[in-house]
Amino acid sequence: MKYLKLGILLAIAMFTTSCESKIKNKTEPAKEVVLVEKYSKQDLQDYETAYFASGCFWCVEAIFESVKGVKEVISGYSGGTEENPTYEQVGYGKTSHAEAVEVYYNPKEISYFELVQVFFGSHDPTSLNQQGPDRGTQYRSIAFYKNPEEKKIIETYMAALEESGRYQDPIVTEVTAFTKFYDAEDYHQDYERKNPNNSYVRNVSIPRLNQFKKNFPDYLKEEAH
Repeated sequence: MKYLKLGILLAIAMFTTSCESKIKNKTEPAKEVVLVEKYSKQDLQDYETAYFASGCFWCVEAIFESVKGVKEVISGYSGGTEENPTYEQVGYGKTSHAEAVEVYYNPKEISYFELVQVFFGSHDPTSLNQQGPDRGTQYRSIAFYKNPEEKKIIETYMAALEESGRYQDPIVTEVTAFTKFYDAEDYHQDYERKNPNNSYVRNVSIPRLNQFKKNFPDYLKEEAH
């Protein structure tokens, strides 16, 4: 535990976040055709999964897909009780779900602890029910855990962040037991890559991704866009 805590504190120094303030068009479908390789759930059965929510899933998906050891990221909804939620329901705050991502990763290439570092280092965990221009409980910060070990990693890292004095405000990230993840509609998958000229993507998603890449160069895939 002593060495884990030391590693956490050393890692904290390199983390910064960025989020521009432009309005996200909630109803705009994908208009541009960009070929992006996607994998079926059967193709991914040999990978581990992790679940996070930290604002617009267009942004979060793009960030995690740039991380080495991550095979696939699915945008979707989690953290609520309603079954089969839709984007219109979640986006307008009509459910208890948050926009979330399902991360498929190879633990031989990247650990769950490192994914937690990516999560906290790529958004503002002190911002209650808001990331950048997106406001509402559907954009709240959540770290989902599937077992006691993952919960301990999240809580230990959060405690180290608080102890470091990095943030002036308290961390409001929810640490929640994972129950169910619902895939978002097809047009939301790889939205940032497929819609580079979308105003929200240009003004929020890409700057947030670039800020992450600047602060986590050692975590990036060689082909990260």
